[in-house]
Amino acid sequence: MPHDAAPNNTTTTATPVIVGVGQSSERLDDPGYAALGEADLAARAVLEAFADTGADPAELAARIDVVAAVRSFEKSSPAGHSPFGRPDNMPRAVATRTGMDPTRAVEEVTGGQSPQHLITEFAGQIAAGTSQAVVLFGAEVMSTVRNALVSTGPKPDFAEHIDGQLEDRGFGIAGMVSVEEVKHGVVSPTTQYSLLENARRHRLGASREEYARGMGELFAPMTTVAAANPHAAAPRAHTVAELVEVSESNRLVTEVYPRRLIARDHVNQAAAVLLMSEAAAEAAGIDRSKWVYLHGHADTVEQPLMARPELAQAPASVAAVHAALAMAGTDVDQIGAFDLYSCFPIAVSVLTEALGLAPDDPRGLTATGGLPYFGGPGNNYSMHGIAEVVQRVRRSPGILGLVTANGGMLSKLSVGIYGTTPVPWRLSTSARPQAELDARAHIPLCRFPDGPGVIETYTVLDPDRDSRAGIVIGRMADGARFISTVAPGDDALLDRLLRADDPIGTDVWVRCEPARNYVTVDEPTMDRLRPRRPIGFRDQYGDVIVRREGRVLEIVINRPDSRNALRPQTNAELDEIFDAYFADPELWVAILTGAGDTAFSSGNDLAASAGGGGLATPANGFGGLTSRRDRPKPIIAAVNGFALGGGLEVALACHLIVADAGASFGLPEVKVGLVAAAGGLVRLPRVLPPALARDMILTGRRLTADEALTHGLVSRLASPGQALDLAREMAAEVLAASPSSVAESIAVMADSEAIGDTVTAVRESLSVLDRVLVSADTREGILAFLQRRKPRWTGR
Repeated sequence: MPHDAAPNNTTTTATPVIVGVGQSSERLDDPGYAALGEADLAARAVLEAFADTGADPAELAARIDVVAAVRSFEKSSPAGHSPFGRPDNMPRAVATRTGMDPTRAVEEVTGGQSPQHLITEFAGQIAAGTSQAVVLFGAEVMSTVRNALVSTGPKPDFAEHIDGQLEDRGFGIAGMVSVEEVKHGVVSPTTQYSLLENARRHRLGASREEYARGMGELFAPMTTVAAANPHAAAPRAHTVAELVEVSESNRLVTEVYPRRLIARDHVNQAAAVLLMSEAAAEAAGIDRSKWVYLHGHADTVEQPLMARPELAQAPASVAAVHAALAMAGTDVDQIGAFDLYSCFPIAVSVLTEALGLAPDDPRGLTATGGLPYFGGPGNNYSMHGIAEVVQRVRRSPGILGLVTANGGMLSKLSVGIYGTTPVPWRLSTSARPQAELDARAHIPLCRFPDGPGVIETYTVLDPDRDSRAGIVIGRMADGARFISTVAPGDDALLDRLLRADDPIGTDVWVRCEPARNYVTVDEPTMDRLRPRRPIGFRDQYGDVIVRREGRVLEIVINRPDSRNALRPQTNAELDEIFDAYFADPELWVAILTGAGDTAFSSGNDLAASAGGGGLATPANGFGGLTSRRDRPKPIIAAVNGFALGGGLEVALACHLIVADAGASFGLPEVKVGLVAAAGGLVRLPRVLPPALARDMILTGRRLTADEALTHGLVSRLASPGQALDLAREMAAEVLAASPSSVAESIAVMADSEAIGDTVTAVRESLSVLDRVLVSADTREGILAFLQRRKPRWTGR
């Protein structure tokens, strides 16, 4: 059926239609500014959507069976907070204000894809008959909140308790940010998109000036649209030069983005959509001229940033648009109105390039004015875009409007194509393009880079200030990708990032440290700015006590007041100590224990983690052991009291475990929302019977010392308080054996763990004889046996 054709009948069905859209906003300098909270501003948008239908608002409110809220920025991540409180059930807070009493309330996951994704989801539910009328809304009042924070006047109180069911879907941000990105400050969208933008400039071969002008030409037409939008946060038209030329009012925020090219989140904006079945809309008396159909839709997910094959492109976004166009049976030339998500230029340019759209396309690329000028109300921006597109297709019946809703770092894209021509509901076809996207090769991540690398992309934060800081994503020689921070003091590299026409492809030197990776212009600069710590023992440590007794090294975690929990300083000291132990030829056995009689170690110091230092871990892992590939000399864990979480993981990384009779062992991470990622998930099932290991991992079950002995987790038990004495006895037994044979045995056992077939492992292990049989210790051992004396081992 042509898009401008009239329907051939008037039968109403369960086909979903948008029947009402509404927007609400207020600026700080508006006459009558009311400093509304999110719920009140959203309620205004919902009432506007009711009024837009032309039907009785009270009757509409009574028909609503689902209310779904787009998640506010204040609660979009674990780090979010609400300085002036917020309703604990936002959907029902808005429902109460607008006369609705829905059977179901939903709060969506984080991401700018949410508005379109929710429309697609609930349109499908209406088509399936599980719902009849749905209100979708979102609101942000970041401008009001920030103004109140600095104001000396009375502070607002937006806290509110609302009873009733709530389906809170959580953050849903896995894959949108990683531990490595957080460690290196790649958290804010401006930083994230700057990295992508510079990669795109390199791909195009554009100079800095050429690329900046291109960004300005892309966004300048949007400012004209914003200038005419009564809900725009910054309703002013700008020239290309005004957008890209750096000035006091348009400072360079990152090395690529002046302020006027960045999404504006300093807004008070809300939008709502009313979605009903045709039958419900007919029963409510809503005129058919208000009905807007979803002609095409698609949802795709991109690979995580550090795994993407190409940082300069967004194949998932392009695939979503093509899938939606194909469903609608149309192409981009037939689209009459666009609202392309425009948080940063690259979010638009990757699509205009793929679709063949010019920046000055007469149809326009935005219906609102774009996120930097209309405003970027958190995750809810595209609800405004949908509202504007709905109004446009109503004003020009028969045309189609296309909306893209982007979440994360071009991470999730939801697309909707809207029109007034009736079409039946169509099920999603996104599975096929998503499968193709998922099948692409991904780039391996190098978490602990050390050596030469090449810049793949970069940015510099606050480039015109003394606090400037550089971030580099690069590749190692094997193709693995790393992320790093320019080492403080390396002005040569910062200058290259800021002034070289194209720094991408430049050779650099990268080195890992517990807190983060650092990158410098070359190795001598790295050695000067971030010198390696010499291997050896200190005279004193802050969190650890070290004692040498002949060839035995005793290591005591000395934080009894914290149950010997390991903080970043403790991990760093243990890492240093074990480096020194393995390098010292005079030491043959190490014993690791905890101070006092309560705990060997309670694991990660959660208080330190909450303070921001919890991600700092040596390359060798927790306690300097859990990720250490080579442990050539024996370590005995003397478990006094309990070994929990990371404490047990450290013990598992030791070669031998002895414990006193009162010891206990467990991995309680799941009880505090964590996982035993420092080796517990891997080593425990290899040590214990699988069913028991799963029981401990999934429930947090603890084993007693007797149970640990029975199941082989520990090899010997001591009387209460005697674990260290027993470990010393065991160390003496190890010292009575050939240190060469002990070291070779450790090496063969470690190598054999990677060989699944037993016979193959045995055959591979035979090569150990080539080394042992020619050692001085083997000769000494045989002679001592024949001469009936104790051997005098040399370790050679």
